[in-house]
Amino acid sequence: MKKKRNSYPVFVVIVFFFFTLLHQTDKLLIGSLQLPVSKTFNLNDLQWGLVNTGALIVGTLFYPIWGYLYDRYARAKLLALASLIWGATTWLSSIVRTYPAFLATRSSTGIDDSAYPGMYSLIADYFGPKIRGKIYGLLQLAQPLGYLLGMILALMVAPLLEGKIFHLEGWRSIFLMTGSLGIVMAVVIYFGIKDVPRGQSEPEFEGLDEIGQVRFSWAALKDVLKKKTMWFIFLQGFAGVFPWNVITFFFFGYLMLERGYDNTSVLLTMGPVIIILAAGYFVGGALGDWLFKRTLKGRILISSVGVILGALFLFLALRTPVADKTTFFILMSLTAIFMPFSSPNVISTIFDITLPEVRSSAQAVEYFVENSGAALAPTLAGAIALAAHSKQVAIMTVCISAWVLCFFLYLGALFFVDKDIKSLRAQLATRAAQKKAEKLA
Repeated sequence: MKKKRNSYPVFVVIVFFFFTLLHQTDKLLIGSLQLPVSKTFNLNDLQWGLVNTGALIVGTLFYPIWGYLYDRYARAKLLALASLIWGATTWLSSIVRTYPAFLATRSSTGIDDSAYPGMYSLIADYFGPKIRGKIYGLLQLAQPLGYLLGMILALMVAPLLEGKIFHLEGWRSIFLMTGSLGIVMAVVIYFGIKDVPRGQSEPEFEGLDEIGQVRFSWAALKDVLKKKTMWFIFLQGFAGVFPWNVITFFFFGYLMLERGYDNTSVLLTMGPVIIILAAGYFVGGALGDWLFKRTLKGRILISSVGVILGALFLFLALRTPVADKTTFFILMSLTAIFMPFSSPNVISTIFDITLPEVRSSAQAVEYFVENSGAALAPTLAGAIALAAHSKQVAIMTVCISAWVLCFFLYLGALFFVDKDIKSLRAQLATRAAQKKAEKLA
C-alpha cells in the first residue's frame, strides 16, 4: 500500500505531462501551418495575426472563470472538461470553409487554453515548495516538445495527408487528429486523476493526518492581490508573453520567407533549438529551486538572468547574415536555453506567496493580465511586419523591448518577495497549530 501511495504522484505528473504535450501540440500547431492555412483563406499578415489574437482574447476572458471554478470544485474533473472542449473546438476548426468561420472557431479554442491554473494548483498539493520548480519545469518541458511535434506534423505529415482523409487539405486532417487526442485525454483524466486536500504538501502540515478542506475566499484572494510581489509579477507577465506569441506565430514564416529556409531546413534548424528550449524549462526550474533554498530571492534572480540573456542572444541571432546559418543556429540555441527560465519560477513564486484555497484564482488573474497584453502581440507584430515589409523587424522590436522591460520589473520584485513569502509561511504555521490543537482537544 505504501508503494502505491508514494508512486501515485508520479503517475499524476506523467498524465499531466502528456496532457500538456498533446494540448500544446494542438495549440501551437497553428504557427507551423501559417503558409497552408493562409493559402486556403488567402490571408495577409494582419489577418493571420487576428486569427491568433482571437484565441488569446477568448483565453484571457476565461482565465478568471476557470480559476474560480478550480478553487471551488474538483480540479481533475474540470481539467477533463477542458480536454473535451479542446477536442471539440479543434474539430470545428478543421471543417469550416470561410475565413470568418475559421476566425470564430480558432478563437473558441482559447476556452481550453486557459485551463492550466487548476493543473498547477493540483500539482502544488502533491509536491512541496522546495521541489515545485523542478516539477513545473518538467511539465512545461512538454510545451516546446509539443511545439516540435506540431512542427513535424505540419511540415512532414500534413503534406502526406493532402486529400487522403475525406478529401481534406493536409492541415485539416491534422486538426482532426489532434482534436481526437483531446477526447482521449479527457477520458484518462476523468477516470485516472483524483483531487487531494488543498495545501496538504505544505511543510507546516507535515505529520497531520487530516488537514481538512479549505474553501475559496474572496477576502483571501483580495489579500494576495495586495502583495507587492504580485504587482511586479503581473506587470512582467503582461510584457513577458509578447515575445512568446510573436515567435510562435511568426518565426516560421520569417525563416521561410526572409531567410530562405525550406521545410526540411526549418525542421533541421528549429528541431534541435526547440529541444534545447524544452531543457531550459527544467534547468530554469531546478536552478530556481537550488537558489531558493539559499535565498528567498532565488527564483526571481534566476528569472531576471533568463530574460536579459534571452534578449541579448535573440538580438544577435536576428542580426546574423542570412548566409551564416551556423552562427544563426548557435545564437538561437543560446536564446532557447535562457528564454524559459522565468516560467517555472514565476508559477512557483505565485504559490510561494498564495494561500492554497486561492492559488488557481491567483494564477488565473496573473494569466488574465498576461494575455491582456499577449492577445495584442500577434496583431501588433503583423501590423509592424506589414508596415516595415519585414517579419524580422517585427520580431526584434516586440521581443527585445518586452524582455528588457521584464528585467527591470524583476528587479522591483526583489525588494518585496522575502516579506511576502514569510507572511504566507506564518499564516500556514498558524493554521497548522490550530489543527494540532483541535486534534489534541
